[in-house]
Amino acid sequence: RRYHAEAGFEDPTEHPRVRLVWKGIRRTQGWDATQKEPAVTADLRAMIATLDLDRLIGVRDRALLLIGFAGALRRSELVALDVEHVTERQEGLRLFIRRSKRDQEAKGYELGLLYGSDPDTCPVRAYRAWLEAAEITEGPIFRPITRHGRMGDERLSDRAVALVVKRCAKRAGLDPAVLAGHSLRAGFVSAAAD
Repeated sequence: RRYHAEAGFEDPTEHPRVRLVWKGIRRTQGWDATQKEPAVTADLRAMIATLDLDRLIGVRDRALLLIGFAGALRRSELVALDVEHVTERQEGLRLFIRRSKRDQEAKGYELGLLYGSDPDTCPVRAYRAWLEAAEITEGPIFRPITRHGRMGDERLSDRAVALVVKRCAKRAGLDPAVLAGHSLRAGFVSAAAD
């Protein structure tokens, strides 16, 4: 993969023809997807507690986890958010989700996030703290950060969301093999059902 990127070629597994073949294989042979566990509220609190909020990556990861959980967002919806898609309101935030799996006509939909009762786990406060710390005023909200603390201008990948969840789960003493990006969405649904 690295060789292809350096040589100026795209990842061959992402080529439309290869993706079409895999789609056909899954359709005819079936797909044994491993079901990920929901990150319930206690798990989320434990994961947040492991973050170093004196570092930019800790502030970003807290906002990512809390907004993903509180909004029951898919990884793709979370990383597709731009500053221009968020309106600050007196009661919290209003997110405009431009594209979603459930929105087959791509009309988009709005989603409200209210202030949380605990400042440490409030998605609105975490969002504001992240934008302020990263000095983001436009473009993608969630961006990659190098191990040296430098932030990129590009959008964070949806795969990176899963890695953030797994890394935080491991630090919190949870099993990272059963948690991933979808665990945030599933955790919100579980919490709402409870």
